[in-house]
Parts: sequence; C-alpha cells; structure tokens
Amino acid sequence: MGRLILKNVSRRFNGFLALNKVNFEVENGEFVCLLGPSGCGKTTILRLAAGLDLPSDGEIFLDGKKIIGVNKECGFVFQEYALFPWRTVKENIEFGPEVKGIPREEWEVISKYYIDLVGLTGFENHYPHELSGGMKQRVGIARAYANKPKLLLMDEPFGALDAQTRNLMQGELLRIWETEHVSALFVTHSVDEAVYLADRVVVMSARPGTIKELFNVDILRPRIRTGLEANKIRDAILRSLGTEITRAAIHIDDKD
Repeated sequence: MGRLILKNVSRRFNGFLALNKVNFEVENGEFVCLLGPSGCGKTTILRLAAGLDLPSDGEIFLDGKKIIGVNKECGFVFQEYALFPWRTVKENIEFGPEVKGIPREEWEVISKYYIDLVGLTGFENHYPHELSGGMKQRVGIARAYANKPKLLLMDEPFGALDAQTRNLMQGELLRIWETEHVSALFVTHSVDEAVYLADRVVVMSARPGTIKELFNVDILRPRIRTGLEANKIRDAILRSLGTEITRAAIHIDDKD
C-alpha cells in the first residue's frame, strides 16, 4: 500500500513552466528523496501528490487511484512545524483522528502510541512554545502518522534544525519509518541527508524541473555516513547535481 506514480506531469503557473513531463514512482514501503536546485519544483511535486494542486498536464496515481483533489491518504510534514499553538502535544496528534470522526477513546489510544513511538512520553500536555525544534518536528511526524497515511510527504522537515539535532532526527525518522512501513517522499537540499535516508534518490534538473537521474542507494541500514559506499554514491550525485545548480544560477543572473 502506498505506490505513487507520476506520469508525464507538467505544471504551469501563469504561462511559466515549472515542471516538465516528470515521470517517476515511489514503490510500496520505499523511501525516496527528491534533490535539485532551488526553484526546480520539488515542493510543487509534493503539493501535487497531496492533491493541494493539480497538474497542468499528466496524471498522478496513488495505489492505482488518480489524484484529482485533496489526497486524504497522505500525511504531510512541513519544515516550519505547522503545529496548532493552542493545542498540546497530545491534542495536536489527535487532530487528524478527531476530524475523521473517530471516537474519542480511539484518538487517545492512537495519540499515546505515537507519543511513545516518537519519544515524547512525559510531554503529552506541553504546548509547542515549550518544545525544542527537534521535539516540535517529532510532534509533526507523529501527527502525520496518526492519520494512518499510505504515503508520507516531507518538505525539508529538518532544514531549520542545527546539525546535531538534524542527524539525530534523521535516525529517529528511519526508526519510525521502519516500524510503520509507510512509503515516503522526502524533499531535501542535502546530498548527505539523501544518501543517509533514501532507498532511491531522484535528482531534478534546473527549471523547468524534470527528472535528470535516479540513484539507487543499495546500502544496508544502519548506514555509516562516511563509509566507502556512501561516499561513492554521494560523489556521483554531487556531479549530477552540480551542473544543475550552475544552470539554476545562470537563470537567476539572466533575470537580474
């Protein structure tokens, strides 16, 4: 459950071509990272997969069902946390089950399970302003999983964290993902992060964004960040990405 397919997906905004004939898949239970220069359409792909936007051309399917509106089978984790400040940790996690009309006694079971899973036991009644950045993102991950999604979409969820917390949260995310077996599509600007997390890395071109290259990361977990295999894949991705970053910079210079 959770197979995402993009077929010839393009997206235009007021005549501006942001995505051009994007084709790739996220297989059941797979962890895929999207990498590419700024402005190449990575976040646009997440929004299309979530049904928050629709393609100008092409089709997107989740488990064979065409996405034509808000996709309730997706969970979304944002970089900026997006927690309700007036709700406690527990109440934020319970929001999805509550909206779905699940009985209260079931929300409480669900929230307790995910609070324990993400390591926030003892912080159930804390408000977001009382939490660190890493703890807030744990709440965001728990809230996304509490909806029982088929696909988890993540838009640079650790981008605002310091390096040590970011590394810790990457390990925690993998632990949770391996427990829940939910397909994941993760946007990042970090090659190191992509190589550490992903089963496959999708490198996008400078705008209009399309798929430039796919890299399989066939390294057993837990991975050694500086291991020989990781370094080889990292170098190959950097070479692929480097030309696109240069192209993106030229586009910016041309506009100035």
